[in-house]
Amino acid sequence: MNDLLVADSVSKKFGEYTALNQVSISVPKGSVFGLLGPNGAGKTTFIRIINQITMPDTGSVMLDGEPLRAEHIKDIGYLPEERGLYKSMKVGEQALYLAQLKGLDKAEAKKRLRMWFDRLEIGDWWNKKIQELSKGMAQKIQFVVTVLHEPKLLIFDEPFSGFDPINATLIKDEILRLRDNGATIIFSTHRMESVEEMCDHIALIHQSNKILDGKLIDIKRQNKTNTFEIGLMTPNEEAVLKELQGKFEVSPAQFKSINDELMCNIKLGANGSANDLIQYLSGKGQLTHFVEVVPSANDIFIQTVKNS
Repeated sequence: MNDLLVADSVSKKFGEYTALNQVSISVPKGSVFGLLGPNGAGKTTFIRIINQITMPDTGSVMLDGEPLRAEHIKDIGYLPEERGLYKSMKVGEQALYLAQLKGLDKAEAKKRLRMWFDRLEIGDWWNKKIQELSKGMAQKIQFVVTVLHEPKLLIFDEPFSGFDPINATLIKDEILRLRDNGATIIFSTHRMESVEEMCDHIALIHQSNKILDGKLIDIKRQNKTNTFEIGLMTPNEEAVLKELQGKFEVSPAQFKSINDELMCNIKLGANGSANDLIQYLSGKGQLTHFVEVVPSANDIFIQTVKNS
């Protein structure tokens, strides 16, 4: 069994509104799986079904080869976008309480909490009340209580919301460390740069339907357009550009350079090769920049939603 979570043809309606329509998703073990989609696409409904907050109308969900059951809640850690800490309780008291709800005894919970508080440099917050903390500080506490019981599946919904860049990087590194230690992670976010940095696989839900899924690197390959960003030092920029426009599909390019050069994107036909293009351009001047234009996760997201 290479997949930890398998959702098969999951549908959910609320009255006349279809929140999910025959959605099938497989989340490989030990991966960071990006669950993407515009607001209102159905992502939150899917996450709520995994957490058994609501049940699907049709379809099935399997966790580690077994039909999802109530007792599997101990195998799941969920960090919702809307955080839910009790503001008037002290940090340590609340963290202990939530850890015991997840099945840890008090002594083990306290030991793990001390370890995490030291890791995140928040040890002196133990006796503070949540209402005394900033949003980012409270986020750290919520993160700790989500991962403390070391579940098989972790679900993070916009985990970097409220963090400054330093703490966002800290939490990102901790998420990747959890993956490297065997956790499987579902990561829902609108921050496409985080998807690029962290996700092995993605699924895109739009208007209740899954419209794209697979390994991120394979999806990028499928969306390549055989386009290259070039910088060319030549004394005859205008003439060379005109010649290029006669032979290729050419568009403007912008990149940082210390040279004063001709900059453009060149799209080759289906049979065009990068080697042939390099050889051709080298005969026109000094080639200072040559990079294949690979679509970003953001480009793929926007274009796929538009096309759907």
